[in-house]
Amino acid sequence: MFLRRSLLCLSLVAPLAAAAPRGFTPDDLVRLERIDTPVLSPDETRVVYSVRETDLDKNRGHTELWLLDLRNPDAPAQRLTRSSANSTNPRWSPRGDAVYFLSNRTGTTQVWRLPLTGGEPSAVTDFPVDVGTFRVAPGGDRLAVTLAVFLDCADLACTKQRLAARAANPANGRRYDELLERHWDTWSDGRRSVLYSVPISADGHSAGNPVSISGTLAGDVPDPPFGDEASYRFSPDGKTLAFSVKAVGRSEAWSTNFDVYEAPATGGTPRNLTADNPAWDAEPAYSPDGRSLAYRAMSRPGYEADRFHIVVLDRASGAKRVVAGDWDRSVESLAWTGDGRALYVTAHDVGQLALFRVDVASGRVTKLTGAGAVHAWDAGRSGIVFALNTLSSPAQLFWLAGDKGTPRQITHVNQARLADVKFGDYEQFSFPGHGGETVYGYVVKPWNAAPGASYPIAFIIHGGPETSFSNDWSYRWNPQVYSGAGYGVVFIDFHGSPGYGQAFTDSINRDWGGAPFEDLQKGLAAAVAKYPWLDRSRACALGASYGGYMINWIAGNWPDGFRCLVDHDGVFDMRSMYYSTEELWFPEWENGGPYYDAVEQHERFNPARFVDRWRTPMLVIHGELDYRVPLSQGLASFTALQRRGIESRLLVFPDENHWVLKPADSLQWHQTVLDWLAQHLK
Repeated sequence: MFLRRSLLCLSLVAPLAAAAPRGFTPDDLVRLERIDTPVLSPDETRVVYSVRETDLDKNRGHTELWLLDLRNPDAPAQRLTRSSANSTNPRWSPRGDAVYFLSNRTGTTQVWRLPLTGGEPSAVTDFPVDVGTFRVAPGGDRLAVTLAVFLDCADLACTKQRLAARAANPANGRRYDELLERHWDTWSDGRRSVLYSVPISADGHSAGNPVSISGTLAGDVPDPPFGDEASYRFSPDGKTLAFSVKAVGRSEAWSTNFDVYEAPATGGTPRNLTADNPAWDAEPAYSPDGRSLAYRAMSRPGYEADRFHIVVLDRASGAKRVVAGDWDRSVESLAWTGDGRALYVTAHDVGQLALFRVDVASGRVTKLTGAGAVHAWDAGRSGIVFALNTLSSPAQLFWLAGDKGTPRQITHVNQARLADVKFGDYEQFSFPGHGGETVYGYVVKPWNAAPGASYPIAFIIHGGPETSFSNDWSYRWNPQVYSGAGYGVVFIDFHGSPGYGQAFTDSINRDWGGAPFEDLQKGLAAAVAKYPWLDRSRACALGASYGGYMINWIAGNWPDGFRCLVDHDGVFDMRSMYYSTEELWFPEWENGGPYYDAVEQHERFNPARFVDRWRTPMLVIHGELDYRVPLSQGLASFTALQRRGIESRLLVFPDENHWVLKPADSLQWHQTVLDWLAQHLK
């Protein structure tokens, strides 16, 4: 049988001998199985999803596909794939008799098909280049795929041949005529991610050559590095594809002008549906009857943290209407309800990432989930399946029947692995921050907190900066790791964080070292006053990205605030940062324009100006492949510390980007950080 059973469900896990409780460790974090991409079957009786395991010997993750039957909640999950290669991005066939997925089991990443009636997976596509993402047409007669190609190539073979010729050339210099020559962690090789469609046969296999849908536009579908298949969708009749792309020419590095286009699924000239909006338009989604197209839209060009509101376009007339325009939350993702009367959306909301129902006619918003963060989800007529994280739980799948009631947990992944782990209790609190406005944060107790005892503080500062340190599970900055090591943890959603209204998010613009810094100072003081188990005399501040910037800012503007500091990929000098980062729209918006036009504003909150005040021991960590905050920023911080004779340490990862992703590197990162804290706080 191709289906293999796994003892994932609570009722079928063998009883374990009681073990003494222990704290959560970095090794636990790295080894956890990670659930993602739940997708409902067409008849909404089953869910296929992915589970990533960690292979420490190979120093990488490995992903396979699993299946749950919603009709039998006590039945164990069934493993669908088993291969040395990854199996990801599952999609159902329209009849529900097969699952399509991506796999690199033949050397390149292609679309595969697994029949659920028996048999082994078989390759659907056999392109000479990797498939990045894909969707199955509603009628099952066509795939939409994205492929990285050279736009001037006549066919896919040309792209493969050109790459091979470059690899064989002993001269390896790269020439560029435009910005975004490098992005996130990759140097551009001149290719673009292009949306194609390809016909498939009745048995679900490629039956023709791929046809370019977006190739006439000099932009990427989806946009790198984190775009996915939410960037494009088929119409219900399968005749049309809608997609979002930023095709703005030489201004790509400082523009946020994405537009939504439509094109025939068999090929043709794309038509721009949102040319009237010079800001970001994203994630088009057809209504079930195909008459309307909903999408997320921003209003202010150049501002990547502007509020995403909902727009519904009438395809016949072209008329556009904003839905729930007064709802002061930024929409993260959206999909239509089965009856087409509403949209399901996710949005940050006061320290949670929640799922909502938005009525299209009235704009009425109903919150469907409570505490926690909803990241991956899929909706049908009968209900919604979603992956939910909290500060004390990695993702589990939940089923919400209809729009009402209490979600039911349907997976129990990692239960045996965490059977003897005691997580630290956590609590949200609030305080008057900058301007007297209410600001929220969280505290997490040490796992073994005892009555009357006090504990050193790990004060963690989030990046972004327009992101939220919310009730969510993280595989990079996880408060439970510090709780497990005996620390009390405090983190603040300072001015600039989403989920508290757009004005609150906007308030950080041109004020990086102002209101957010004040919130952090007041938030830590409020936490210490409220929670006597926090020992203010033993505190270390830690942060990455903007959080790392804030560590450098604290070093010069709150030098007596902490016993130690940890700066991961933090900005040290605003001038060199502007001229060396890749996405220029970000520093330009945050500081009122290019550096040469807004020198005073860029310099106003520049940590490099205050190095003469530095005196706190600092651990500096940086990835060499970080092109967002380049390595030179971390080296500059370390140079400043060493030259001033301040106790400091530098940890550099040659093959990591803005994040630390490889399992062995993650373990080294955590151990280095925990050793630094213990040295100064214990």
